[in-house]
Order: sequence, then structure tokens, then C-alpha cells
Amino acid sequence: MDHKITALTLQKRNRQRVNVYLDGEFAFGLARIVAAWLQVGQVISDEKIAELKAEDEREVAYQQALKLLNYRPRTESEIRQNLKKRGTSDEVIEAVLRRLHDAGLVDDKAFARLWVENRSDMRPRSQRALAYELKQRGVDREVIAETLEGLNDAELAYQAALQQARKYRNLDWQEFRQKMYAFLSRRGFDYSFSAEAVARVWAEEIEPERDDSGPAPLFIEDDFSDE
Repeated sequence: MDHKITALTLQKRNRQRVNVYLDGEFAFGLARIVAAWLQVGQVISDEKIAELKAEDEREVAYQQALKLLNYRPRTESEIRQNLKKRGTSDEVIEAVLRRLHDAGLVDDKAFARLWVENRSDMRPRSQRALAYELKQRGVDREVIAETLEGLNDAELAYQAALQQARKYRNLDWQEFRQKMYAFLSRRGFDYSFSAEAVARVWAEEIEPERDDSGPAPLFIEDDFSDE
């Protein structure tokens, strides 16, 4: 069945959408980009209307994905989950992801690299903790392994301890060690890496500022046996 377009008006609350009137009555709304080729007086079939609505669904989902990406980079999984919660069909979700891929807007490998770089610069943590975070965001296991290859937990632990040391500068060795070790444990570092990093930071950053401070105790196996 054919229908005549009798009016096309911008929606008052969303100027990026157009109200389409067929045969004198409101019929449906479309994204402006989808409705761009429509004209008043044009005749369209039921099949064409179905095509327009399907295209509009894809466009709405795509714009929602772009909105997500405006806040920060996202993984495929994050976008998929967000759209699914909004009731978007699997077919539309896959079409949106293909479009985002083609535009270079979604790339899990690039996301993982950026995530690790930012973490390492701003909030260093262990490879285990980084792997967990990436897994939670849906990054593939092989991509995670490739991204973390070459990282050194000993150096990451040292960088994390170095940043945190500013907060603990006025503590004595015992309290400094305890608080720093707990902090590094929360960042996912094993005991051996934490102990090495804490002793190094104390010796390089804290001890030189204290003329009357003795050397930090050497790490021994039972150093924490009473804690």
C-alpha cells in the first residue's frame, strides 16, 4: 500500500529528529539524516516505510554508541552491553559495531594499549590487576596477553610506591613499610615485588631526608611474620 507524505516537521524536544505525517496524520519519527531525502508530496510504500524505520533504528543505536565514546574510549563488549540494555536487537548492534570499526572508532587492541599506558603513567598496578581490569571490559584474552607482554612488575611496583611515598614521608620505617605494603597489595603486586619496591623507595627518597635515620632493614623471609 502506498502513502503520501503530507508534512515533515522537526521535533520540538529533539531537533535532530523529524516527525513524518502520512495521509494527513502523524506516522512515525526519523533521524534527520534518515529523513533527509524525503519530501512533502512524495509517495512511499509500506516496504519503504519498513526500510526507513530499520535504518532509523540503526542510526539511533549508532548515535548512542557515539555518545558513549564521547566520554572515553570503549571496548566492543561495553558498547554491545549498553545497547543491549536499551533493547537494541543483535542484528542492529552488529551493524553498529561494523560501522564503528570502519570509522576507526572502536578497536579493542588500541583500547587495551591506551588503558595500560594511562594506568602505568597515572596509577601503576600489577600485570595481574591490569589483566583483570581489561577482562572486566570484555577484552579478548589474547589481546590482553599481547598488550601486557614486556611489562615488568618490579618496575611497576616501584613506580606505584614512588608516587604514594609523598603521602607517607613523615612516617617512621615500620609504619611506612606497613602502609606501603598494604597499598601495593591493593594494586595487585606480589609480596616480593612490594618488599623490593618499598625498601628501594625508602632508601632513595625518604632516608636521605633524615639525617638521624638508620638504614632500612634488609628484606628477610620472616620480616612480616608477626603481622
